[in-house]
Amino acid sequence: MNKLTLTLTILFVWMTVSAQQDQNLFSSKYTTQELQNILIPQSQWTPFPRLDDRPSWARADRKLLEAHIRSGEKYLDYNWPTIPATLSLLTARTGNTIQYQAVSYQRRTVLGTLLLAEIAENKGRFIDQIINGVWAICEESWWGVSAHLPKTPEISGLMDVSQPFVDLFAAETGALLSWIDYFLGDKLDTISPQIRKRIFNEVNYRLMEPLMNKHHGWMSKSESGRGPNNWNPWICSNWINFVLLLEKDNTRRATMIGRALQVLDEFLNPYPQDGGCDEGPSYWGAAAASLYDNASLLNLASRNAFSYVFDDERFRNMGRFIYRAQISEEYFLNFADADSKPVMAASMIYRYGKDIKDQNMMDFGAFYRSNENQSISRNHYFRNLFELFIQDDFQRVTQRLPLPKDVWLPDLQVMIARDQQGSTTGFYLAAKGGNNEESHNHNDIGNYVVFYDGLPLLIDVGRGTYSIRTFDGPRRYEIWFNCSDYHNVPTINGVKQNSGITYKASNVNYKVNNSIATFSLDLAKAYPSNANINTWKRTVTLNRGRNVQIRDAVDLKKATSVVQHLMTCYPSEITTPGELIIHFKNKEGKVIDFVVQYNAEQMTAKVEKVKLETEEDQGIFVKWGDTIYRINFDVAAPKLKDTYIFEIRRK
Repeated sequence: MNKLTLTLTILFVWMTVSAQQDQNLFSSKYTTQELQNILIPQSQWTPFPRLDDRPSWARADRKLLEAHIRSGEKYLDYNWPTIPATLSLLTARTGNTIQYQAVSYQRRTVLGTLLLAEIAENKGRFIDQIINGVWAICEESWWGVSAHLPKTPEISGLMDVSQPFVDLFAAETGALLSWIDYFLGDKLDTISPQIRKRIFNEVNYRLMEPLMNKHHGWMSKSESGRGPNNWNPWICSNWINFVLLLEKDNTRRATMIGRALQVLDEFLNPYPQDGGCDEGPSYWGAAAASLYDNASLLNLASRNAFSYVFDDERFRNMGRFIYRAQISEEYFLNFADADSKPVMAASMIYRYGKDIKDQNMMDFGAFYRSNENQSISRNHYFRNLFELFIQDDFQRVTQRLPLPKDVWLPDLQVMIARDQQGSTTGFYLAAKGGNNEESHNHNDIGNYVVFYDGLPLLIDVGRGTYSIRTFDGPRRYEIWFNCSDYHNVPTINGVKQNSGITYKASNVNYKVNNSIATFSLDLAKAYPSNANINTWKRTVTLNRGRNVQIRDAVDLKKATSVVQHLMTCYPSEITTPGELIIHFKNKEGKVIDFVVQYNAEQMTAKVEKVKLETEEDQGIFVKWGDTIYRINFDVAAPKLKDTYIFEIRRK
């Protein structure tokens, strides 16, 4: 290849990437006038059968409808709790956000349950309680949660009702109220016209007007250039929802939808082409999945005028991420703030897979379908409605987990490998590069996890309970499980990794064949300059059916101390120098010992149990129990140039 050809090739690739990033998939297709023409007018739009269309409701999932009636009956005598100002003030006074959220969330769960019960039965039995719930929520000063209030002296834990803004749960509330208006509007009007009037006025003042007239941080990139996280598509899906259902003026309706599409593209444009979700599988349900929710609602409202997005390869990869990031039936890859055991929204996943024509995703969604599930989704409320009409689809699909043998996400810089395709038997290895300003970031470049037979061996602890410190800038890294020394990465010359977009992996490589999968990267740039690193090349290898090997080749400017850290959820001990034993338990509860082999002449090992003491630690306890251990390998005589090798295998 000559220089001109090479230059043109590089230019073409750069232009292609730029075009992908700036494609404005949602907002560039139609003008506002065209949107007005293609959107079904509000008065004619029937995304789901009207309440009095009982023949159509007869085709809904009978078991689910009956379950919703039973759930609703529990709340016929429900006493709607108040949310006193002092609950909100706790955010500023003590940092406690849980008490406020508990009341706020419960109100909305009860109201959503009552609505589904009334839809299912249609006898008016639940109407009065629904009215009580609507009125109680409309009288709240703040539809969001106290944790999302600005941390300023002017606010100090209480909402400024003269300056409304939109967070996740304010938007969710607007969508829930809009469905009450849609399904029960006529019944409410016979009782009092003030109920629907109140719904529209509150949604308009608290949500529609601020969304159109005020910039919100979740709408676009951060100051550092990081793209928006799940807040963007999640809020947009609710924004589009209540605008489509409540706004009667078709011109204003189209204008607001057009603005929402522009904001939505701010999320999609910088998203990696490989579809990797840096927020992890548990946030995927509000990130890529919410992007799909937007497309679903738009297609319902436009006779499928937005179905073209399902052919976009990035959109398709965003969907596939959820089964690519699966470890086993119960566990998923949980780098950063992701949960290790997220709940799968089976019907939504199935519908996403069906629309992008991905059989693996359809089978995966069907696997998690349960006919006995009586719970409702408080968030993404419209998913409950889609689920009522999908039961026939599940009769025609295989319930199966794809469990891919190898996954490489080059943009996210995550590798995944397992011993066998389609099976949890044997070793599973995942490792990451990336940078330390990813969404819900932990300082964890070079981190890896090892599972065996679908169960954790070396872990990423993940996140605990959110607190006021969680989203408070530098204070986030006062929390131990967000820091690199509680991940499977080293502390070098007493220095941990730093947060920020400049702290990143470099020289990332990935190789795979039938017998091995290898991922390598340089960790040097993940640490600040006072770590005195020239290079720290980490190579993580799965030797299929045999072991996992970690090899660190280091070149330091100064070598005063090096400590390698490993995290596990099992008791561990050093029985023989050079062999640390992890007492792993299999699915039957039988202990199977695993060996972490290391050079005993080079380093000494020490096991410490992590104490779970704070409110934030309660989230760790819920996920793992009181079982977290950190293993520290202290290098006895660090050298400027050296190699550290760990091998993990069954004893």
